[in-house]
Amino acid sequence: MSMKKTDLVKNLARKIDGQMKTAGVPGRFGQGAAVVVDKREQRRLDTEAGLVPFACKLPTALVKQLHERAADHEGGMNGLISALLQRGLS
Repeated sequence: MSMKKTDLVKNLARKIDGQMKTAGVPGRFGQGAAVVVDKREQRRLDTEAGLVPFACKLPTALVKQLHERAADHEGGMNGLISALLQRGLS
């Protein structure tokens, strides 16, 4: 029994869709992407490192300054805030 052309195209589309779903995620820009840690694992790693979440509300202008400085800081935002607080408290 022969199939209609539309049925053949539908089957091909399902096959391609299945292949796309099972394919691995390619590396970012052709390089191997860094391993992404889920939130639970990241929380465990932070706890082992002695880190505690700390939230506060800051003025928008101050947050913009922090983002600008954090871009150049080796530890990112967390490292910058930690360094500034240590310097301010000592």
